[in-house]
Amino acid sequence: MTTSGLASKLSGGQSLRRFSCLELVSCSFQSAVMSSESKPPTPTPGDTYKGWLFKWTNYIKGYQRRWFVLSNGLLSYYRTQAEMGHTCRGTINLATANIVVEDSCNFVISNGGAQTYHLKASCEVERQRWITALELAKAKAFHMQDLSDESSDEASEAPNASGQGGGRNMEIQSTLRTLGSKVEDLGTCNDLIVKHGSALQRSLSELEGIHEAADMGEKIRQVTERATLFRITSNAMINACRDFLSIAQNHSKRWQKALQLERAQRIRLEETLEQLAKQHNHLERAFRGATVLPPSRSNMDLGSKGGMSGKGDASDEDDDNEFFDAMEDPAEFITIPADPKYHRRSSSNVSRQSNETGMDDLSFDELSLASGPESPQHLEMEPVRRRRTRIPEKPNYYLNLWSIMKNCIGKELSKIPMPVNFNEPLSMLQRLSEDLEYYELLDKASKCQSSLEQMCYVAAFTVSSYSTTVHRTSKPFNPLLGETFELDRLRECGYRSLCEQVSHHPPAAAHHAISEKGWTLRQEITLASKFRGKYLSVLPFGSIHCIFDKSANHYSWKKVTTTVHNIIVGKLWIDQSGEIDVVNHKTGDRCHLKFTPYSYFSRDVPRKVTGVVTDKDGKAHYVLSGTWDEKMEFSRIMQSSKSESGAEGKQRTVYQTLKAKEIWRKNPLPEGAENMYYFSSLALTLNEPEEGVAPTDSRWRPDQRLMEEGHWDEANAEKQRLEEKQRIARREREWEIVKAADTPEDAVHPDSYQALWFEKMDEPTSGESMHVYKGGYWETKDSGGGWDVCPDIF
Repeated sequence: MTTSGLASKLSGGQSLRRFSCLELVSCSFQSAVMSSESKPPTPTPGDTYKGWLFKWTNYIKGYQRRWFVLSNGLLSYYRTQAEMGHTCRGTINLATANIVVEDSCNFVISNGGAQTYHLKASCEVERQRWITALELAKAKAFHMQDLSDESSDEASEAPNASGQGGGRNMEIQSTLRTLGSKVEDLGTCNDLIVKHGSALQRSLSELEGIHEAADMGEKIRQVTERATLFRITSNAMINACRDFLSIAQNHSKRWQKALQLERAQRIRLEETLEQLAKQHNHLERAFRGATVLPPSRSNMDLGSKGGMSGKGDASDEDDDNEFFDAMEDPAEFITIPADPKYHRRSSSNVSRQSNETGMDDLSFDELSLASGPESPQHLEMEPVRRRRTRIPEKPNYYLNLWSIMKNCIGKELSKIPMPVNFNEPLSMLQRLSEDLEYYELLDKASKCQSSLEQMCYVAAFTVSSYSTTVHRTSKPFNPLLGETFELDRLRECGYRSLCEQVSHHPPAAAHHAISEKGWTLRQEITLASKFRGKYLSVLPFGSIHCIFDKSANHYSWKKVTTTVHNIIVGKLWIDQSGEIDVVNHKTGDRCHLKFTPYSYFSRDVPRKVTGVVTDKDGKAHYVLSGTWDEKMEFSRIMQSSKSESGAEGKQRTVYQTLKAKEIWRKNPLPEGAENMYYFSSLALTLNEPEEGVAPTDSRWRPDQRLMEEGHWDEANAEKQRLEEKQRIARREREWEIVKAADTPEDAVHPDSYQALWFEKMDEPTSGESMHVYKGGYWETKDSGGGWDVCPDIF
């Protein structure tokens, strides 16, 4: 077939699928193709981006290396590249995702709570490449989603009935085959254009080198023929591109909508599966004899994520770790709803029973409080001054661990200057005063006529003191010997509080608070720490006492152990664990609280606290449940019985209770608290400068003030100066005692420091030795001065 015939056959816009003539032409250049080197076409940049990233899994495995693929606005990940063909571990849609950069290598992708990926790149350059690719893909995905939403006609065409699924699949397969054929045609045209272009260029070069007229005609004919072939293949390429673009445009919106529908259906199925799994776990736990919480508590448990990680989602990272069959410690008791007859009592029955059995037998469902109604509304006192609501944000200071290690060489551990980078701008005395964050619980307790009801409020107060520690991973400043801190909220909240550092070795602080509402709180806390490698345990020693003036009820309890995890590697997090016995020394009532430690294998809600209030005879009256970082609830026990021995071989008590009621809930943190050391509203005001306080008050401490203002280098220098000054003062005290003694043997207590506002005595109720406030501080302040008795410690 001649060249002109081939040109006339293809120039009329025939379909590129009829390649018989074009293939004949390509065969004529077979030898030229075999001799030339075949080079693959240069790939053009698109929306697909692949590579390795480290994804946070859990606190046991940490970051794990995963293969991530970014394509069509979707970010998917696999354990290995080989899994791409059959198993996808997770996918997140960038159209609704939020991308946040944490530091030089870490970034977070979240779609509003359902999915959160904490990722880490190998270097800052690699992280920037991923961020750029993700932002571009997010913009395109958002644009495509808008186009898909606007195309209502395409949405109506998308099949909704299940019976149309087969027809839709056949249509998609047919379209894919057509597009695949078009892609093959484009590849063939591309090869032909390359070959014909090379041949045309050679002919033109040969034409320039001809000098004889005899060869001119033949060369011109070859050039014309090759130019015609190049034009034909170029037209074929253009037609193939036009066909491919037309088909892609006709089906892209429909496919996009179908993909969105499939994705929405998958999300619904995942949510349904998750709910079924949670219900299965709940039923299994109930079957094995675990605690059956009241309805409000159970709903909260089912909605909880159940983990301490604080980062990442409940993904399918490890299928074998999704659920655990390891048995937990069995609960000491089981609570179930009481018989409905207890809820149907009339007011006359309640009144008659109250006269027969006394106020202790009344439930909270029957009366609001046995003590009688309070004022119509709780009238808070008008503050005398406007307290601050913000402090300077925490700067991002780099901590050089090597410089700290160099300072440790050849020195005693007690003389190693620890930088303020580990601290928060509050002293331990101020942290101790934060126990009064929820003083309202003691105010309400002081109005209770029933000691058992009062015990519920006191127990809730003991739990509330830990709510401020959940995000506070920085350590407070160690107080200097003789340092004090006053918290005067008499005109605002009706109470006054005073703390003093009464001992330095071991460190001990005494605290005394008194309220106009008729309660007094005093405590002496000594801290001891044990480093366990991966975590640090802080063990508080000493008792807390609360006395109510009206009833003369005297309560005492001890604090639980605080554990700081991930000391060496990972993100720090805090847990509280142990048991507390709140005892009323007057009536013999007791509340046993259990702080359940976090366990990776536990199905229980994290930070869980449970308790039972009993009288002096051991009869249970109230059940408390909740978490130490969120809220506590209590419910009246109407009947109790012993359950049969379960699989664990232990017999437990079954309590039938009325509906649980909330007794305490944590106040929300102020806006921007994550940049202000996670301080509560009260903590933000503790270091606020105030006139009239003693010169030993923590507000005057220079290193703490410099750190709060952001001058950490100057704060480190001041901290070293104060510590050295304290050592010198201690040596002087030792020398004075040695000089005053007749013989060296008489100086048995060279550091017997005498507190200024507290004196050591035996507590009459418990019999333990502790520092008790002896008076004089508030009288000195109210007199307008006279702080000459205070030592110069700053």
